[in-house]
Amino acid sequence: MIPVKCTELQRDAYTRAIIDQWRAATADQTRRGLQWYATAHEFAAQIADGDTHKGAGVLAALSANKSWAENCRLARKAFTEGSASGHVRDAVTKANRIMAGTDPSEVLPMHIKTGHFYLCIADPENPDAIVIDRHAHDIAVREIYGQRDRGLGAVGRYNLLANCYRAAAQVIGEVPSKVQAVTWVAHIERAR
Repeated sequence: MIPVKCTELQRDAYTRAIIDQWRAATADQTRRGLQWYATAHEFAAQIADGDTHKGAGVLAALSANKSWAENCRLARKAFTEGSASGHVRDAVTKANRIMAGTDPSEVLPMHIKTGHFYLCIADPENPDAIVIDRHAHDIAVREIYGQRDRGLGAVGRYNLLANCYRAAAQVIGEVPSKVQAVTWVAHIERAR
């Protein structure tokens, strides 16, 4: 696990790794990554009859340990059937509360991945939200951790990596969520 408190040299190395992954992305990967959250935003609105925040909240609530395709299937099914299923109890409960009208920011852990995922889908141009998942971590540390714990539940470690993505985004001249999405697409496809 990377240290929560690291040196400026380590932070610079993580930021450089993110920039290097951005630059290694193909033109097609860049195009798709730049549109990723906008496409997710449209899907959130579609499944929730125009209530993008509700759709984004349910998508985020049902996202943990699911592929994007499975995440979309579960969220669509939840809105179609009127209640969530197919996930752990905590995720289903959160999705159902959001569908019942509770603001997603009152239900989701807004300081880590799930909350940031909601924010990025709800507003693809959000200048602060950044999803640090296992892939974002592995990109920054230039190592595939596989099943090893990355410690991303620790707010300090999450914020450290989020700030590295924000620094990379500033160099690149793009919002952090788009940098994360482009590098994620390139990383996932390279790993295959």
